[in-house]
Amino acid sequence: MDKLIIKGGKHLKGEIEISGAKNAALPVMAASMLAAGENTISRVPDLRDVKTMGRLLSNMGAEFYYEPHRAIIRTDRIKKLEAPYELVKEMRASVLVLGPMVARFGRARVSLPGGCAIGARPINLHLMGLEKMGARIELEAGYVKATAKRLKGATIYFDTSTVTGTENLMMAATLAKGTTVLENAAREPEVIDLAEALKKMGARINGAGESLIEIEGVEELKPVNHTVIPDRIEAGTFMTIAGMTGGDITIRGCMLEHLHAFIMKLQEAGLRFEKAKDGVRVLGPARPRAIDIETAPYPGFPTDMQAQFMALMSIAQGTSIVTETIFENRFMHVAELMRMGADISFKGSTATVKGIKKLKGANVMATDLRASASLVVAALRAEGETTIHRLYHLDRGYEKMEKKLRGLRADVKREKG
Repeated sequence: MDKLIIKGGKHLKGEIEISGAKNAALPVMAASMLAAGENTISRVPDLRDVKTMGRLLSNMGAEFYYEPHRAIIRTDRIKKLEAPYELVKEMRASVLVLGPMVARFGRARVSLPGGCAIGARPINLHLMGLEKMGARIELEAGYVKATAKRLKGATIYFDTSTVTGTENLMMAATLAKGTTVLENAAREPEVIDLAEALKKMGARINGAGESLIEIEGVEELKPVNHTVIPDRIEAGTFMTIAGMTGGDITIRGCMLEHLHAFIMKLQEAGLRFEKAKDGVRVLGPARPRAIDIETAPYPGFPTDMQAQFMALMSIAQGTSIVTETIFENRFMHVAELMRMGADISFKGSTATVKGIKKLKGANVMATDLRASASLVVAALRAEGETTIHRLYHLDRGYEKMEKKLRGLRADVKREKG
């Protein structure tokens, strides 16, 4: 397994370009199944999860080609309406093919999802919604089997906000007979981006980005040519790196409105933001101030930035309280940060972080995607050398992270394992 070796202590400076959002690209790739023909999706990051989705679509009979930052998907020869365990276990987002398959072909067989081990993340709300739309749902040997002659519009209420559930049912509803209303829908920018792609395909969708989305089903859709939005979590991670290293980093190609709550917290911690051409300049303090955060569905503080922010708070002046409300098992990075000297304790969903002046390099292990990012953030500040093992987690969500860091004058190298 590859590992990343970082010698910390440098004040990082320079410019980086934000890649396309993985969490926007994956649902649009799944949506390509809704119509026959050639789909072109641009600003697609070169990531392991993107390749996994490509393999999944290819396994079904689609033709998948990946060029630098562009995916081309032909979907007129799909025959195998199954997402097998061998592929789905690698990535939870694979469940996004369920709605499109049932909507267009009337049946689907999808393995229960895998991905990062940060919580149960069940798909019961996806299945409940499909049942309300007239699908017959059966669970057999770890697979979901869904069948329907044609889905029918329905009013669906989500007990809890679910991004993939909203996306899956929004895609399914585009070809359903009648009107579907999604209540308490997820409001994330990635949901809006998917809706924009679907509308280019001929879907009739109103309210994406609000808690109530209305979809009027159509008879058929056409292939799409779409450019996905920038990755707000990558942008937020590099903002945190600027704060961690007392850096001066200009981040280009990001959409600041997607990170409003997060940026407000960084400003409270002492980071400064200045307008720059096509982006923002972020200046970090010598040492940040400790502040409290609580994760929440969008537009609140993103759970995908909690681990990175905790790393920042580990060297802050004072004590901060970090409360995680989205996933029940998202403090796995704490033990690894403590190996670097961080003073963190937690009980249930709340962590207490007592800031210290210095972290020290150590051998650490990535346990999930965002945990791996938090270890990179910490290592860039730590004295000495840090080796981050199980780097495949980082590769699931960050495109060429070490190359971008070296462009900021960081001392980073990857070693093949």
